[in-house]
Amino acid sequence: MTTILLTNDDGVRRLGLWALHDAIEELGDVVVVAPESVMSATGMSLTFHKALRIKRVVIDGRGAFAVSGTPADCVSLGIHKILAGKRPDLVVSGINEGDNTTAQAIYASGTVAAAIHAAILKIPAAAFSLTLPENEKTRREELRYRMREAAHICREIIAWILDEGLPDGVDYLNVNFPYTVTRDTPVKITRLGSFRYEDYVIERRDPRGRPYYWQWGKQRPLDGFQPGTDAYTVFVERQVSVSPLRVDTSANVDTESFSPLLQRIRGRKD
Repeated sequence: MTTILLTNDDGVRRLGLWALHDAIEELGDVVVVAPESVMSATGMSLTFHKALRIKRVVIDGRGAFAVSGTPADCVSLGIHKILAGKRPDLVVSGINEGDNTTAQAIYASGTVAAAIHAAILKIPAAAFSLTLPENEKTRREELRYRMREAAHICREIIAWILDEGLPDGVDYLNVNFPYTVTRDTPVKITRLGSFRYEDYVIERRDPRGRPYYWQWGKQRPLDGFQPGTDAYTVFVERQVSVSPLRVDTSANVDTESFSPLLQRIRGRKD
């Protein structure tokens, strides 16, 4: 039977995780292994400095495993402990509350990191994220509806991967939905944008007068996104972005261009 390992970075009780679970449960044995609490922006972090714990939980009658670690920890423990070393046919992460567009986001994202960790292990994977409205409070029922609409498209993507496999040279998919998504929203194959946010740091003072800092990012103007990128597709065209990605990020350059560097190093040794 097909085995699908499902995780996220928002926590085991979040709407997006279970909307995705319900959409794909007929595709195989879906094993939910997710962080016990929010683990956003943890990237590829693996927990080596403290013990990890796994707890069986039941959420609305559905069983899951809650892990006291990151999404990458969930993939590792899911494979080596919960599945007892059996490799899943697919690892799925999401649906994240908030987009993961541009390289700036995916290198920090816990959601995408779960897919990357699986891809490193040569397991096909996909990460799914739903854009949230900027500076607006999202009503729970509306969010539930949008997650379900996105999950319908997720199901088609996941079924295709299980049936056909990922194309040669593709290790995982990073999929982003506009908040206005419905099951009829157009889908486009995209490339990664460079960055979405302009970083800034705020300094404040605690009651003792000592400084502390908050770092955050302000979204770039929409006209700053390039056509064909994930951010442009999601924020400007309001379409679903599917970015085929690979683990190997090596630059495709002529090694001869590094001859001056190698000569410089040899010169210093002489």
